[in-house]
Amino acid sequence: MTEMVYGASVPSSGDSGLPEWWRTVDRLSIAAVLALFLIGMLLALAASPPLALEQGFDRFFYVKRQAVYGVIGLSAMIFVSTRSIKTARRLAVLGFLVVFVGLAFLPWLGTDYGKGAVRWFSFGLGSIQPSEFIKPLFAVTTAWLIAASTDIAGPPGRVISFAFMIAIVLLLIFQPDYGQASLILASWGTIFFVGGAPKKLILSLGALAIGGGYFAYITVPHVAKRIDGFLSADVDPLTQIGYATQAIQDGGLFGVGIGRGSVKWTLPDAHTDFIIAVAAEEFGLIFTMVIIVLFMFLTMRALLRLRRERDMFIRLSGVGLATVLGAQALINLGVAVRLLPAKGMTLPFVSYGGSSLLAVGILMGLLLAMTRKRVQGEMSDLLGGRV
Repeated sequence: MTEMVYGASVPSSGDSGLPEWWRTVDRLSIAAVLALFLIGMLLALAASPPLALEQGFDRFFYVKRQAVYGVIGLSAMIFVSTRSIKTARRLAVLGFLVVFVGLAFLPWLGTDYGKGAVRWFSFGLGSIQPSEFIKPLFAVTTAWLIAASTDIAGPPGRVISFAFMIAIVLLLIFQPDYGQASLILASWGTIFFVGGAPKKLILSLGALAIGGGYFAYITVPHVAKRIDGFLSADVDPLTQIGYATQAIQDGGLFGVGIGRGSVKWTLPDAHTDFIIAVAAEEFGLIFTMVIIVLFMFLTMRALLRLRRERDMFIRLSGVGLATVLGAQALINLGVAVRLLPAKGMTLPFVSYGGSSLLAVGILMGLLLAMTRKRVQGEMSDLLGGRV
């Protein structure tokens, strides 16, 4: 097949050895990722022992698993980031097709683990959540389709990507998982906009998304309950948001001290969706701001490095991946401080979860591959030095 089938022109260098990879990769971003992972391990030590003891496991059961998942995720990041653009694109597109099929079969073969949402495939010793993997893989696939559509006799990439986006969103809503559906919409809309879509079309799609949200509000009871709780002037202290809000307030600037927090004993998702509440309570506002700054750095660093890229596919896929990373962190943090309605979503590299850590490792590996230094001129070269 020709560039899977209509690939945009990309640098043709092969997969890198480690010396070349280390010379061209964004080492500051790798350092930020490692810092977030180490923070996640520290918070796992603080947040997960109560749940492990309650379930009859060893006190550090989840900490050990977090370490294993983290090593796998970081290894995946390194492996993917050493691939050439062509190889990374092919792996992402093929992976997307596999995960998309898995997502389609989830209602019949998946399980909800008693949480009311069928999101996982269970394999006895573990489970996998397809929605975590669909986000980075779909971003790269969308970028490939839109970039390829600009070629002479290229495929109708915009239409195909739109059809995939609608199908994925519907599959996620059927689970239901409105948070992941919103991330798919955000990444697709950003890529579509950067790829040259008319503003009127983007605004129309935004209005359609708002209309869909309103329809969910009036037809799905638990969605209405969460939005009503978010809009209410008072916070129920016995809800997850209530516990998280109190924990953040109690933490102050420097926290109550490691191991002395109480929110981990009351929040069932303290080690996953509300890990930032544990961080704020035990380590304080300053520590929490470090986490926020690291995510801001990763997102902005990627976007700044992508500015000099002349290849359309690399620019679009990098923007889409950075959008997924930044938006997911924003949603997790926004929910914890009640800036957004309650929605279960992990904090990348920090929250506990095998699927989350592996998927975000793949995402970051793809983003590092897109932002590596290459032999090329600056964008200004194309414009005769006028910018």
